[in-house]
Amino acid sequence: MILQHNISLKPYNTFSIEAAAENFANVFSIDDIFELLDNKLVIRDKLFVLGGGSNILLTKDVAGTVLKNAIPGITFISEDSELIYIRSGAGVNWHSFVLYCLENNFAGLENLALIPGNVGASPMQNIGAYGVELKDIFHSLQAVHIEDKRLATFDKEQCQFGYRNSVFKGKLKNQFIITSVTFALLKNPVFNTSYGVLQEELDKMNTDLSIQSIAAAVINIRKSKLPDPAFIGNAGSFFKNPTLDENQFKILQNNFPGLSAHRSGLGYKIAAGWLIEQCGWKGFRKGDAGCYAKQALVLVNYGQASGQEIYGLSTDIINSVMDKFNIQLEREVNII
Repeated sequence: MILQHNISLKPYNTFSIEAAAENFANVFSIDDIFELLDNKLVIRDKLFVLGGGSNILLTKDVAGTVLKNAIPGITFISEDSELIYIRSGAGVNWHSFVLYCLENNFAGLENLALIPGNVGASPMQNIGAYGVELKDIFHSLQAVHIEDKRLATFDKEQCQFGYRNSVFKGKLKNQFIITSVTFALLKNPVFNTSYGVLQEELDKMNTDLSIQSIAAAVINIRKSKLPDPAFIGNAGSFFKNPTLDENQFKILQNNFPGLSAHRSGLGYKIAAGWLIEQCGWKGFRKGDAGCYAKQALVLVNYGQASGQEIYGLSTDIINSVMDKFNIQLEREVNII
């Protein structure tokens, strides 16, 4: 483990925002984490854990120490008649892990293909797409407690998963470093094609239904809507889709017949991208900060935008949606 100083974070965030870390270290094992925590230059309450950098917006330089979680490895744990348990290091690229499971016919992750980021961040955010959330195939995780330097195990209940949320974004925020995640994957797939756009893409593909074809359809959809961070800086969906109760939804639907929504539990999940587009933001650009022309849910850095400029644009969008629809949008991306 090598502790570096005054390191640019531009290569480590998919928004490609220029910001510097006072201290920076790549960690590849639990022992590396313990060594870093023992370093006298590292102040534990000024420790920022960085995964794939795909869900953050840097608005300033980072004081203290940035820990780049690069713990590798995919391991078979056990199996029973229905499930197979696979553990992944927190530093493994998420889509690479999905591809590994597809190649081995382990089902459950196919709807989550091509989501950017690393495995370690997936339970923090309870990532989800096209009717599936991480909690649906999650078994447990291991994490190091920063203050006590102990390794703890969390099951699904202890993680307190919510919509793009978990205990690690709430009362345990900044207290743990996730080192590995174990998934309970299906030997016999249960296909989830409830999202209309997914079924439409499968129909266009005219192929047999399988976890591989569902993943291929998801990849096609994502590539058609989302910019590649290698060419245009972005963090994917910038805002959460708000959920309305039935009464709120019916009132809004009467006023806006074209309202895009998906039934979710006892409420209706409204497409935030549709709300933003109706406010005229889709394709908007000021300097190098913009709202992507193919998907209004995605804010982009066309080159030299600052984190403050992207954040300011997001605030203007939130205010605009509130004024028009009386709906409070919430940022999905973590603001640093």
